[in-house]
Amino acid sequence: MPSRPRSSPGSAPCRLEWRPSRRQCRVQVLLAMLVPWALSMSDLPSPHWQWVAGTVVMASLVEAAGQVRRRPRHLLVPPGEAAVMVDGRPVEAFVVRFRGPLVQLRWRQGWRRHALLFWPDTLSAAQRRELRLAVGTRCISRSRRAMAP
Repeated sequence: MPSRPRSSPGSAPCRLEWRPSRRQCRVQVLLAMLVPWALSMSDLPSPHWQWVAGTVVMASLVEAAGQVRRRPRHLLVPPGEAAVMVDGRPVEAFVVRFRGPLVQLRWRQGWRRHALLFWPDTLSAAQRRELRLAVGTRCISRSRRAMAP
């Protein structure tokens, strides 16, 4: 009978590519198109809501167009205590939050803070599980130690 290894080998690094979500852009455009209807159903006088609606719709459409044009980002979560890499550069204060079907990533490079949001259409269930496992093996703690070293 073959013997089992005494310790498991280190896990493989988690490599992901973030790209803009088409679903997010569609939802954003749909909500922008519903703003005029929602404001027309309110008690605002007609001249006031028309300006507000036009401004909100234009800002939302510009934001959605900007989202679609964003370049893909490459993420590498290595096993152990090695630094997480985004586009080949190490990052600090890397935090992953799972919010239902959405996955939010936050990190810092120098003094600048960054964030990415994975929608379900950009991150498959297998990739989501791989990320959860890779982050789960890292020692990421927000609180201070309870005891002295």
